[in-house]
Amino acid sequence: MIVRRLVVFGGTGDLTGRYLLPALAALYAAGQLDDRFALTAASREDWDGARYREWAAARLDEHGADFPADVRRAVTAALDYRRADVTDPVDVAAAVAGEDPVAVYLALPPALFPATVTALHEAGLPRGSRVVLEKPFGEDLAGARELNRLLADLVPERDVFRVDHFLAMTTVQNVLGSRLANRVLEPIWNSTHIAEVEIVWDETLALEGRAGYYDHVGALKDMVQNHLLQLLCLVAMEPPLTLGERDLRDRKVDVLRSVRPPTDYDVVRSTRRARYVSGRAGGHDVPSYADEDGVDARRRTETFAEIVLELDSWRWAGTRFRLRSGKALGADRMEVAVRFRSVPHLPFGQDKDVRPNVLRFGLDPESLSMDLTAIGSRIETLTQLSLSARMEGPALPAYGRLLWDVLTGDPALSLRGDEAEEAWRVVEPVLSAWERGLVPLEEYPAGSDGPPPRHTTPGRRDDLLYEETVIPTD
Repeated sequence: MIVRRLVVFGGTGDLTGRYLLPALAALYAAGQLDDRFALTAASREDWDGARYREWAAARLDEHGADFPADVRRAVTAALDYRRADVTDPVDVAAAVAGEDPVAVYLALPPALFPATVTALHEAGLPRGSRVVLEKPFGEDLAGARELNRLLADLVPERDVFRVDHFLAMTTVQNVLGSRLANRVLEPIWNSTHIAEVEIVWDETLALEGRAGYYDHVGALKDMVQNHLLQLLCLVAMEPPLTLGERDLRDRKVDVLRSVRPPTDYDVVRSTRRARYVSGRAGGHDVPSYADEDGVDARRRTETFAEIVLELDSWRWAGTRFRLRSGKALGADRMEVAVRFRSVPHLPFGQDKDVRPNVLRFGLDPESLSMDLTAIGSRIETLTQLSLSARMEGPALPAYGRLLWDVLTGDPALSLRGDEAEEAWRVVEPVLSAWERGLVPLEEYPAGSDGPPPRHTTPGRRDDLLYEETVIPTD
């Protein structure tokens, strides 16, 4: 069943203006929405419908300028606005009022989710309605469990969409496509052949006015706990029988359950946290994070997070999974890099100079490449080759795909309740150790490669890239 009513709580926020409105324009341009569709935005601003449509038109001019003018007019014509306190059942009931099913999108800070879901429960929703929540889902494991309980009292699980737009990115889905549609890859997709998988989202952007949200979250919760763990699931999952919501999400949960719970020792040895100090990134001067507007330096919020995880499974025993994200770095690097083990023997006498093969899934911009070793211009001389493929742009942007899945009722690319809880189980030991000061908060200049590499102990194997650290015991 297609739902043709969308209510967005937080309808004047950056998420709505930057992503949701252009996503609707993409759906109109593709012919998937028509004049039967309607969107009601709800927020605290004392606006009327005309004022909101002016604001929305300006956002579309800014973030959706590539769409034809008639498409943008179609989007604004479908919009209405209602001033509302999203935690007040009376205001919420007025926003969702109607007999037809409605999709309610919580484009809100996570701290407001429980109160808004409670208000929705008191207000009541028409049968067949759906609820959409942005990441992060809850603020910790206990919060995620409580939020799941509140949602279960509101609508069936199949009508809850815990969305992560990374899962709707074409290249992210291509991780599965490349694995499962090519006989050459799947037989070697295991720890026998793969030494390490790097899942990286490094960006030159600093806060860009998001201190009000980011300073309460940090890099680990903002990126690693959700986006990067979702990528880990797609890389490491067993082949599902189908890409339907049950089979796909069951296999993703299996991956999260297989992550070895890190001990304090593991956290100290194989995680890092840092924040940027003043420098130059992205072509402009960047102040120290602690001096950014809206930042409370006493929170010691990290802008760089890296964790190394191990999976207790037959397929992946002995492979490292390195998840890393940082802001205000010297270069944008968004990719999944699958690093294969070295060959056991080379007859060329150059064993020390040969780099292992690497398969790279570029996330932004979208790309696919493979680093190989071959004979160079001279006999018995090895050289590095990079085979790359151009990726066609997606038919729909990620948020366009997610909105269409919500409206048509396909939850395959959203997180199931148990999956959201398992993701918190993975990172909570890291958060706990960090809060207790077991891992120092390092610093790195804006525009650099991040915190300087740690030195390994001489004579140790190079697969442990961090210093041995003695953790005091009681």
